[in-house]
Amino acid sequence: MVTVLQLCYNRLTGGLPTQLGSLHKLTVLALQDNRLTGAIPASLGDLGMLTRLDLSFNNLFGSVPVKLANAPMLKVLDIRNNTLSGNVPPVLKRLHAGFQYENNLGLCGVGFPNLKDCADSSKIYRSRPEPFKPNGLNQKNIPESADLPTECSKANCSSPSGSAKIGVVSGIVGVALVLTVAALFTFAWYRRRKQKIGSAFDSSDSRLSTDQVKEVNRRSASPLISLEYSNGWDPLDKGRSGNGFSQEVFESFMFNLEEVERATQCFSETNLLGKSNFSAIYKGSLRDSSAVVVKCIAKTSCKSDESEFLQGLKILTSLKHENLVRLRGFCCSKGRGECFLIYDYVPNGNLLQYLDVKQGNGKVLEWSTRISIIYGIAKGIRYLHESRGSKQALVHQNLSAEKVLIDNRSNPLLSDSGLHKLVADDIVFSTLKASAAMGYLAPEYTTTGRFTEKSDVYAFGMIVLQILSGTRKITQQIRHAAETSKVEELMDMNLEGKYSDSEATRLGRIALLCIHESPYHRPSIDNVIQELSALMSSC
Repeated sequence: MVTVLQLCYNRLTGGLPTQLGSLHKLTVLALQDNRLTGAIPASLGDLGMLTRLDLSFNNLFGSVPVKLANAPMLKVLDIRNNTLSGNVPPVLKRLHAGFQYENNLGLCGVGFPNLKDCADSSKIYRSRPEPFKPNGLNQKNIPESADLPTECSKANCSSPSGSAKIGVVSGIVGVALVLTVAALFTFAWYRRRKQKIGSAFDSSDSRLSTDQVKEVNRRSASPLISLEYSNGWDPLDKGRSGNGFSQEVFESFMFNLEEVERATQCFSETNLLGKSNFSAIYKGSLRDSSAVVVKCIAKTSCKSDESEFLQGLKILTSLKHENLVRLRGFCCSKGRGECFLIYDYVPNGNLLQYLDVKQGNGKVLEWSTRISIIYGIAKGIRYLHESRGSKQALVHQNLSAEKVLIDNRSNPLLSDSGLHKLVADDIVFSTLKASAAMGYLAPEYTTTGRFTEKSDVYAFGMIVLQILSGTRKITQQIRHAAETSKVEELMDMNLEGKYSDSEATRLGRIALLCIHESPYHRPSIDNVIQELSALMSSC
């Protein structure tokens, strides 16, 4: 059964079929940034479950149907950048920031910011050049919501016989367009059912449909459920004081839903990079052509307390370091029931892909690159641990080879830094199972249930052993080789002996100190960097 139809950015032409009003289970209809013409069908008001309708950036004309404005579940109506005209139904004021109507010069209404009163607006509108008219359309074929001028001068009117001929041709063309668009909708519906694109998440790692999000809204008292940054976000209201946020800084990170959808091509499965038990990751491209990664997190997986959630965002936006993946921005969508984090795209994958490499594979890291990566990871951890200015000290909590991304200069970048401050505690705990299975989880966590800076140091030590040995699983044999300085048994065979014995021995000892059973006997990350700096200066 159709619940979501997203055909944005597809260069669709023609008019909107009135038959859309018969898709009674439809909750989201997104058609922005196409080349659609004609009027908005009043039949869309028959969609009793419709929560979001996005028709922005098209060439639609006529008025906003009163029947559509009265759609009972409608929360978001975006009609920006069309050629709509006429009186805006006053009932749409109930949507508040959910109603977006900018750049429709012919619209008027009372109580809507930036809209003229209809009495004044009609005079101004008639004084401008004549509005768009769809040449050759028979009036009988124009949807009931159209608001076209009926006057025409003799010079501009065709003869009766000519009009009749054009009307017949237009009728045929109109039917063809309706059938074509309807076929596109049907195909898109089938494809979306097959691919499961464009919904939020459930426990089986597929995404929630919007009607499921509404059920979450009904049952949850979380203030996050009512947030929608794409239409303005009240918790960041400039009038607020004492919340510790810089409005200017936050605004520089804010994306709207349209930008996120455009970047990911409406969350096309071709751009899907991977899924976890609480998020999906898409590759995307911003308007400036820069490559990004969009991490989609269901709001049910985020902190339920609004102040905690905002504090988490504040922490994420404060993190800036050469060895951390850069956060480009964020967006929250009530309609989709998701929060989006937009990061720089890192082209060379994660460190995990450079472990257990078969001989002859081109992904083998050279010795100098391995030392550089170890040093870069340590610097990234030190940045997180230190308190400087408005930045508070932070423990990563989930360091692993998978969280270390490699850029095109083989520079290591830590990902998901501070993410635990944004997502719910039960989600954080669920991600620890993988860390424990791979040996990254410090032993004291099982008794204290707490993360400290020494927990990160422990995970760092495990990563160092992985880089030296070139393997994911650190066995007792590898530990013993490091303890006894048997370098040939410790090192990755793919290096074929092209490494320094003394450097490998020192790195092995640093790793062993970091993974000491007792956190009190582990070095601080500052001490580790001092050792690494001394090692690199002697290279």
